[in-house]
Amino acid sequence: MRSSSFDLSRRSLLASAAAIFVTSNAFARTITRELPWEPGTAQPPIPARPGPWMFFTADEAATIEAAVNRLIPPDERGVGGKDAGCAVFIDRQLAGPYGRDAGLYTRPPFMPGLPTQGYQSETTSGGRYRAALKALADYVASEFGGKSFAQLAPADQDKVLSGLETGKIELKDVKAAAFFALLLQNTQEGFFADPIYGGNRDMAGWRMIGFPGARYDYRDWIERYNEPYPLPPVSIMGRSEWTAGSQ
Repeated sequence: MRSSSFDLSRRSLLASAAAIFVTSNAFARTITRELPWEPGTAQPPIPARPGPWMFFTADEAATIEAAVNRLIPPDERGVGGKDAGCAVFIDRQLAGPYGRDAGLYTRPPFMPGLPTQGYQSETTSGGRYRAALKALADYVASEFGGKSFAQLAPADQDKVLSGLETGKIELKDVKAAAFFALLLQNTQEGFFADPIYGGNRDMAGWRMIGFPGARYDYRDWIERYNEPYPLPPVSIMGRSEWTAGSQ
């Protein structure tokens, strides 16, 4: 990030992502020793549908697109969060089971929990975004002469995001730092998730870090250290040039 007050660089972003990949791989090696399901019974991922916003309103979407583009700004190494489709990823996730907290225990009693206990509230992820974006819009309008977050200069956008991160900015009925952490996490997920979910457009995140994606076999390259992997990454759905009838 260009602003010294908002010190979130691509390096720190990628370090976090690398930790996620390492942890995920270790977990996968553990559970595959004894699979708790029968082969062929898993549900394949559902591709994100193109088209208009499915969860966000137009104003909410403009705020999210501006925010993800400051969290991951474009530079000489690649596109930013907006062009990578991070806002689309978040929108499609919130419009689906994730936004409804499906699969999570969300019944009372509700009480403040320890940081290690994770989120403790009856409000769903979709509800958290809706309330936070309204409170953020009200704050920005009151502090910046009626402007929206998307209308602010990049430096002012960074100032607002930094205030959310540190908790210096107080939003009505919303924990600003908790919302920032959620937005940052979802932006990272959108930048590095498989493109089937609407983010990582053209596999920009994978190409930037040299991740091969869902290629079935790259064992010949595992021990070839300090050599760039020469083949382009592959999505779960393959590559567009592999599709029958594509040009």
